[in-house]
Amino acid sequence: MEEYILTTKDLMKKYQNKVVVDNLNIQIKKGEVFGLLGPNGAGKSTTMNMICSITRPTAGTISLFGKDPWKQKKEVIHKLGYIPQELAIHGSLKAWENVELFTSLYGIKGEALNTAVEESLEYVGLLGRKQEFAKNFSGGMKRRLNIACAIGHKPDLLIFDEPTVGIDPQSRNFILEQIKTSNRNGATVIYTSHYMEEVEAICTRIAIMDNGKIIACGTSEELKRLVTEDGESITLEEVFLTLTGKKLRDYID
Repeated sequence: MEEYILTTKDLMKKYQNKVVVDNLNIQIKKGEVFGLLGPNGAGKSTTMNMICSITRPTAGTISLFGKDPWKQKKEVIHKLGYIPQELAIHGSLKAWENVELFTSLYGIKGEALNTAVEESLEYVGLLGRKQEFAKNFSGGMKRRLNIACAIGHKPDLLIFDEPTVGIDPQSRNFILEQIKTSNRNGATVIYTSHYMEEVEAICTRIAIMDNGKIIACGTSEELKRLVTEDGESITLEEVFLTLTGKKLRDYID
């Protein structure tokens, strides 16, 4: 029997009269790298915020590790690592102080905390810069520090919400490789993006989202076969255009 880390049923978020997430039904298995692909405004970040019990759903249900994250938050929060699109670091703190601050929120103390900070900074390639203030980091380094702050408590589920927006190719490749490493080490990953090539490179399954709805879901090959029989003579970008009538690259900042 397959183990599902996350299940949503008819999940909806409405702001006044605008439906941002519309009856979302997804199931994510343990060990997956699940990609949520869609343009800006598709509802990806709102969906992640509902899963992480930051934004309350208007309707529908969420099961995270078999629990309701709104009713049983304390039982699931330590299993979750959320890397938001907006940087959640403090520029006036040094790199190690940022990681220590966020990791300590999970009740990790003493030598275990020191070890977690060192391991997290080493994981993102910033151990040698741990004494530097975050405000002096480049955009790519800040993104990496953002990740380090979310993994110190060794979560089972990592949620990356557009982690490579506005950074250099070297930092982007580094982050993608570390996501693969996390997955090989046992973490389940949810990865939202509007960069087609990233999603196709690292995700085992991909959901295409537009206007708050899941248009299609499957492996890259399965999505391509929705549009053409052999699935080989078409790109994922062409699949997106065919299914939504939109060019995803037009939505990239």
